[in-house]
Amino acid sequence: MRRLLLASSSPYRRELLSRLRLPFDCCAPHIDETAHPDEAPEQLVRRLSREKAQALSDSHPDHLIIGSDQVAVLGGRIIGKPYTFERAKEQLLSCSGKRLDFLTGLTLLDSRNGTEQVDCLRFSVHFRELDEGQIERYLRTEQPFDCAGSFKAEGLGISLFRTTEGEDATSLIGLPLIRLVDMLNHAGIEVP
Repeated sequence: MRRLLLASSSPYRRELLSRLRLPFDCCAPHIDETAHPDEAPEQLVRRLSREKAQALSDSHPDHLIIGSDQVAVLGGRIIGKPYTFERAKEQLLSCSGKRLDFLTGLTLLDSRNGTEQVDCLRFSVHFRELDEGQIERYLRTEQPFDCAGSFKAEGLGISLFRTTEGEDATSLIGLPLIRLVDMLNHAGIEVP
């Protein structure tokens, strides 16, 4: 069986990929993730997922390389990881009662022949009306400071949502497994 390589150092993506019960390796790609001027969020995540996979193709010439990138978009503006309590609080206050869209770019690169499958998936979260007390309690409990949108959907962050919409809930965490299985099957990897 062809070896899979996850082009990421994200523990969240690693955990998701392990759900497929396929052997895989991980390697962090080192690329510039800066958006190009006037680059739309969908174009950005598609480009970065491709660049992450391509960055590892020379050092892994016989692998199927999985690249993924995600942005959170609120009102047409990309919001990043908060890193601090105060910034996370600001993000969640600005999301209160609103829809936050997550765009996840996904690439499967066959480094043996250079063929690529590239896609972008959208998943939306509709937040409850949140007050400062709820937000502060949540942030103190889960400390999601390394997560775009300032929550962990796989944890207590789910309590902040009124509803969600999208084809693949795993895309919210950063690796759309339903679409990835399609890509892997197309590349000759049978799952399950």
